[in-house]
Amino acid sequence: MVQGVGFRPFVAGLAGELRLAGLCGNDDAGVFVEIEGATAVLDEFVRRLRDDAPPLAEVLGLTSVPRTPLGDRDFRIVNSRRTPGLRTLIPPDVATCVDCLRELNDPADRRYRHPFVNCTHCGPRYTVITDLPYDRPATTMAAFPMCPRCAREYADPVDRRYHAQPICCPDCGPRIHAERGADRVDGDDEVLAAVQRALAAGQIVAVKGLGGYHLVCDATDPGAVRRLRERKRRPDKPFALMAPDVATVAAECAVSEREIAALTRPARPIVLLDKRTATTVADEVAPGLGEFGVMLAYTPLHHLLFMPVPGHPNPVPRLLVMTSGNASGEPLCTDDGEARTRLGGIADLFLVHDRQIAVPCEDSVVAVVHERNDTTHTRDGDREAPIRRSRGYAPMPVLLGEASPPVLAVGAELKNTFCLTRQEYAFCSAHLGDMGSLESRRAFETSVARLTALHRVTPELVVADAHPGYATRQWAESYADDHGVALHTVQHHHAHVASLLTEHGRIGAPALGIAFDGTGYGCDRTVWGGELLLVGPDLLDMHRAGHLRSFLLPGGDVAVRTPARVALALLRDAGIGEPTSPEVADLPCAGALPAAERDLVASQLRSGIGCVRTTSAGRLFDGVASLLGVRHRITYEGQAAVELEALARTAAGPAPVRMAVLGDELDWTGTLRCLVGGLRLGVPAADLALGFHCALAVAVARLAARIATAAQISTIGLTGGVFQNRLLTDGVRTMLQDSGFEVLTHSRVPSNDGGLSLGQAAIGATLARRRAAPSPRRRAVPSPRRRAVLGAGRSADEVSTGRVR
Repeated sequence: MVQGVGFRPFVAGLAGELRLAGLCGNDDAGVFVEIEGATAVLDEFVRRLRDDAPPLAEVLGLTSVPRTPLGDRDFRIVNSRRTPGLRTLIPPDVATCVDCLRELNDPADRRYRHPFVNCTHCGPRYTVITDLPYDRPATTMAAFPMCPRCAREYADPVDRRYHAQPICCPDCGPRIHAERGADRVDGDDEVLAAVQRALAAGQIVAVKGLGGYHLVCDATDPGAVRRLRERKRRPDKPFALMAPDVATVAAECAVSEREIAALTRPARPIVLLDKRTATTVADEVAPGLGEFGVMLAYTPLHHLLFMPVPGHPNPVPRLLVMTSGNASGEPLCTDDGEARTRLGGIADLFLVHDRQIAVPCEDSVVAVVHERNDTTHTRDGDREAPIRRSRGYAPMPVLLGEASPPVLAVGAELKNTFCLTRQEYAFCSAHLGDMGSLESRRAFETSVARLTALHRVTPELVVADAHPGYATRQWAESYADDHGVALHTVQHHHAHVASLLTEHGRIGAPALGIAFDGTGYGCDRTVWGGELLLVGPDLLDMHRAGHLRSFLLPGGDVAVRTPARVALALLRDAGIGEPTSPEVADLPCAGALPAAERDLVASQLRSGIGCVRTTSAGRLFDGVASLLGVRHRITYEGQAAVELEALARTAAGPAPVRMAVLGDELDWTGTLRCLVGGLRLGVPAADLALGFHCALAVAVARLAARIATAAQISTIGLTGGVFQNRLLTDGVRTMLQDSGFEVLTHSRVPSNDGGLSLGQAAIGATLARRRAAPSPRRRAVPSPRRRAVLGAGRSADEVSTGRVR
């Protein structure tokens, strides 16, 4: 990563310091340097290229070739060169640096209060790139010719903006304006004053940012937050907050040093932080939860929103809701005309700028979790666990360890990303969201076309989820037919485990993967979601070694949206009582549903009509949440489980709850009886919630240790969306580490479906290499249609994603 991060200016400065002559420039593979001088000084130059590189640079490899000295006397940066067949890496967007912030606040500086101040160390990158190499003509800044002063800075080797491609100033850079219907406001200060007045009046403002629009309101105004929820059609899902500085965050949240480091890193992600007891933030921002998702201002325009406007005595916001610029279920708005159409019924005012957004990019989300040293079992500090990998991280690659033909992996249905491989790199897209709407699928298709064009690769294999109803699977089938390339399908949880192994560089190492999530199409055509999978040295080999005891979902997708239905099904399976029987009538889940719906659920469970059998850990969490009176109907994916974890964090201590391990199954039936008994004895729901977490963690660790020991495997991985639950993850990891196992968790891509495409790509790359160099000892992997025939009638343990076992 040596383009767009100040690497060429660094090289020029280093050459000048060491009094070496030559040149450097960008090409399609990275940065090339021609340097001449005394041998000892050249050795020092090469050493410092790595050791002293700019903080945002990442040198993956350095090669050198001797040349005959030309007698040059100076060093210069030259125009980019095209190198056929090679492509460099694309840099991510970077938050405004300290030096640029100082200029933004300095009345004597010519960039004072300029909404687009940037330099070689900060500013837009990925979201403005239209082609590679990364030069101004290949960005959306090409529409803004440099003024004479910016041109001089750009050409000055000692200037901080030497070859800074997005360089601009008030004379030549992008400009902002405000719109309210047909009325328009121009002039930076007048625009910002109008925005601050609107926010103070409780209005909603659509703000055009780096990778798309945000919907913004005053986070301390309950009425404004409620209006935003109503207009955005987002009744409960938490909103993200933006703060101007760490001190403001610390006043509202408990913040550790590691969390401060996460907040202030150049990526500026949203960080999940525990609320303080007394907070000025409206309850409506994160209802039912003990956390806020908070990020710091990361562009000059964001910083200006929190600063007084000279000559305009408006109230200055202290904390802002900063949520994605879309209605629920729609993709992020990036185009101005599209934003006016789609956000016109939500926003009262638009804050717009005239720099085009080349690539949509949502804000990233991380949580800081405790980590222990696998060898000493002592506290080894904290680490960041990605929940949504997007701005500031995408599209940095994950190394596959071995080059392969190009593969396109299309991900899943929810929290979608796709992944493109090139040589030994896997490039995961920014977060795209759920594929439930036509607009989302169009955005997905546009993003695929853009990334394949940027990398100049044509996929030779397309990989999709095995679920036949996924929109991404159907898109992949059409793409494969239209482009004449092979299609391979991968079982959902196999891809989760492969994703985890890939990010840790463990492809080829046998492991046991514990994949817990909400929904995944199983090899036996039921819904999986509580799986223990053995993956061998061959990444294509997967064996289901254990799972959660299965149960029925009455109404299928309706049950997913109605945890009370799941709870009634669990109670029936546990032998506690029928949905309409007196034995369950006193429980919260029964009282949450009208009699007619309980009758319907009872009928479905008796007949099996309209029911789906599942081993889903996510649905188990949903059912327990309803049983304990936490949440009976949900308005966003994972809501019941998230609120159950939040309740468990408030417990005085865990209630005595147990879960059995019977053979290869985690048997939750006794757990249900413990919870019902506790409710009837008046045990606090929070203590029961924590007891459930502890019981599940103990059972999972016991079964995993048994399976791994029998298979002579020392590495166990935790993956899938359920392992975003930090109580469960910490409990399982601690017990397995205490038993001597190495435990892998996600740190590069999310454990949820946002990381799934990486696992699909890794499996596809393995398969593509085999197809490119077939071995006579290995059977060819059948096509998807033929594989379905071969798999018919076989047990789930006999059918892997790659071959019949």
